[in-house]
Amino acid sequence: MKVQGEREFDAPQRIVWEVLNDPARMAKTMPGVESFDIHDERHWSANVKIPLGLGGLRMTVDMEKTEEREPEFANMAIRGNGVGAIMNMATAFHLSEAGTGTHMKWEADVHILGPVGSMGQRVLQPIVNQQVSNVLTALDAQVQEAKAGGGASPSASAADDSEEPAHDSAS
Repeated sequence: MKVQGEREFDAPQRIVWEVLNDPARMAKTMPGVESFDIHDERHWSANVKIPLGLGGLRMTVDMEKTEEREPEFANMAIRGNGVGAIMNMATAFHLSEAGTGTHMKWEADVHILGPVGSMGQRVLQPIVNQQVSNVLTALDAQVQEAKAGGGASPSASAADDSEEPAHDSAS
């Protein structure tokens, strides 16, 4: 299933780029992060609990930044494994200046296999849309924090306090 959208950030492109490329900050945007490990600047992994209906789906997620053109484009491959599901996702973002702020176009192609994947797109699409919305809202909070602090934080800490507010929409 493909999702895409656009988002405006009230921060310079350099700050948005730094946040999007800071694994510690990105960990704080992911819903349900229970642990997050940085292997190197291009490889990260996380244990997450994705809200699904009455319970949650626990997954181990491996992320690899596969391409980047600073400060405007990055592409990631994400693979997740859990009981009842295997997830493969390719995601990319494109940044451009928009006055004093930054415009982001993003897209993701998500494939979910196994019993969870067999629920079908009609069931999974609203869940994916909600998770995307949560990530974008948390991303905006990280951008504003970085802007207030004068830049992105060093990639030294793991995410202990993942936020999950809702905003924006996926198409």
